[in-house]
Amino acid sequence: MESSLVKENPLLLPFDVEKTIYDGFVTVQERDFRLRILLPPDRQLKKAKLHCSWHLRHLLRGSEHIVKQRLQQSTNLESFLLELKTILEVVLKGRSECSSIPPPQYYSQLISEMETLGWNKLLFIDTHFKTLRLTAQDSAGRQHALTVKLKSKHPAEAPECSADLPLPLALTWTQQSTLEHLYSQFLLVLESLTEFWEILDEIDLNTWVLEPEKPSRSDTMRRIAIGSNASIRVEVDPRHPKMLPECCLLGAEHIVTPLRNKLNSNMHLWNPDSSVLFNLRDVLEIEFPSPATHEKSDFSVECGICYSYRLEDAIPDQVCNDPRCGQPFHQACLYEWLRALPSSRQSFNVVFGECPYCSKL
Repeated sequence: MESSLVKENPLLLPFDVEKTIYDGFVTVQERDFRLRILLPPDRQLKKAKLHCSWHLRHLLRGSEHIVKQRLQQSTNLESFLLELKTILEVVLKGRSECSSIPPPQYYSQLISEMETLGWNKLLFIDTHFKTLRLTAQDSAGRQHALTVKLKSKHPAEAPECSADLPLPLALTWTQQSTLEHLYSQFLLVLESLTEFWEILDEIDLNTWVLEPEKPSRSDTMRRIAIGSNASIRVEVDPRHPKMLPECCLLGAEHIVTPLRNKLNSNMHLWNPDSSVLFNLRDVLEIEFPSPATHEKSDFSVECGICYSYRLEDAIPDQVCNDPRCGQPFHQACLYEWLRALPSSRQSFNVVFGECPYCSKL
């Protein structure tokens, strides 16, 4: 090991007689990085420890798991050093591409644009002065943020823009454009979505929303509780928020079937001048449970198999059809349970079997 190691990397040498400590430098792109490798008495790399200089440790930040994996899986110290060099080369190449310093006029241009836009609109700017987060408020007082990633050739090159919106953010840019132009376009986009957010805010305020747990401004779906074992999932179109949304009723069949019949028979009553929540009440002929009338715990019933409410991001959406049972289950839990039963049967992608709770089909 020693001869090949010294031949391949003459700056990293054994530091003790037992050859369990190697100390020195690893050279990448004509740059030297100090490191020390501590081997156990049996010299097995699986239990080796790597000590780096602060500079090397900074470069490897975010790649520690890869380095650790290669250290444990390499057959010898020489092969590990070669892989470490490869990792460093990739990191250094990425750093050199990302850290190109813009010319002085870039900074003067940025400061001038921010003074015109207003420093009070700046939420965040990174240490490279390339990523900005701007705050904006729509006409209803909702707070939003626009993230702008400037290019080194700004303003000759269009920046990358992103925001928490239900539609792709498409802003126009020319070489004469400024941050103020971007911001003005963003405000127009926010105003175009005001009605959409009003629709969802009304649902969030007056019903118990089961999913998503913490809605963002980009979410277009709401799963609304109807009862302890029934809910409706609605998908609102951001472009036409008051039109009939895509609806899916979930829960026990003896509850869902009458509601589904009402939805189909009363669909013609949908009024595009009214809100989605008002129309759903009218079409389904129900009153939704709300924070004013019910506790959310009335609908957060645990899965009858795993005994938890949330399984990763999923909540129970399968319910026993027996009115005397009505126990909910996660779809994944129920599927695995039924697949394991010799008495269950499968037709295409649907598995039929006994309820784990009451043993009814």
